[in-house]
Amino acid sequence: MRLTLRTDYALRALIYLGVRAQRRCTIEEIAQSFALSRTHVMKVINELARRGYVRTQRGKKGGTELAMEPGLISVGAVVRDMEGDLAVIGCLAQVGFCRIEGCCVLRRALRAATRAFLAALDTYTLADLLVPRVALARQLGLTAPPQSPA
Repeated sequence: MRLTLRTDYALRALIYLGVRAQRRCTIEEIAQSFALSRTHVMKVINELARRGYVRTQRGKKGGTELAMEPGLISVGAVVRDMEGDLAVIGCLAQVGFCRIEGCCVLRRALRAATRAFLAALDTYTLADLLVPRVALARQLGLTAPPQSPA
């Protein structure tokens, strides 16, 4: 299964915000840290805010921060929310796509594989992705963040 860049950017933004906990971050900071398009990051942050994962504030002291504890953000939920369509093949997205649809074992296998993929992601939270906190901060060119309270 291949996820869109939108989901990739969303997960990266959440990781960045998790590493920088206790501080608001700008879209520019996130974009520069990962060498991403500012425009794309802005769109992703807007969607994450709309979905309740982050809070944004405009103005001189504005920025973006996590709206909930990292342990409450399911990776599987983020993927579902950011991906409009998880159908890996046309017949999973559209009824009547193929003439053998009613008896096709491949269709059932791909549906089961998609469910298994999402079930595996459901076992991870943003907190799990932040375990190598100091290494993440170093790789992003940030000073080592304090350990977040459990």
